[in-house]
Amino acid sequence: MQEWNEKRGTMRHYDQQAAIYDRQYLGEQNAKIEDILNHMKLGLNELVLDLGCGTGFLFQHIHKRVEFLVGIDLSQKALIEAKKRTKNLSNIVLIRADADNTPFPDHIFDKVFAITVLQNMPDPMKTISETKRVGKPQAMFAVTGLKKKFTQESFVALLKRSQLKVVTLNTNPLLKGHVAVCINV
Repeated sequence: MQEWNEKRGTMRHYDQQAAIYDRQYLGEQNAKIEDILNHMKLGLNELVLDLGCGTGFLFQHIHKRVEFLVGIDLSQKALIEAKKRTKNLSNIVLIRADADNTPFPDHIFDKVFAITVLQNMPDPMKTISETKRVGKPQAMFAVTGLKKKFTQESFVALLKRSQLKVVTLNTNPLLKGHVAVCINV
């Protein structure tokens, strides 16, 4: 019950912030996404999951580079903002769902993005486990962790405990989060 209460609090926070979130965090989120895309090749035939998609920052960066993109978030108001971004994009679908209990079968996504998600989850290991469950065995994972929540060491240790191999790690002091591109071990 405690876990769900924490998630409900996070959901309320993002519901309240949804209308102004882009103005506050656009630069930071774009910097993380651009760093990830410098280290992750996308394919036109790929199925991609944006776990905790929020207002949909990632969509403008990759919708032309992949076959299909699924964005999930628990915040209804964030999804309303994301829907505005996807208005004319036919290869994106949005779903209101919990990042720890996604409605997808095992091993279907080629790439999974979890940007600005882990610090909001009661059990980040559980969240990573779910991303791995829905990712194909050869999938790549883009994961970020807010520096206020994770030291570089604790972030890398979390990824290793989750049996993700860090391919690249950016801990640029100008970014508020650690940015990792990973593969399954």
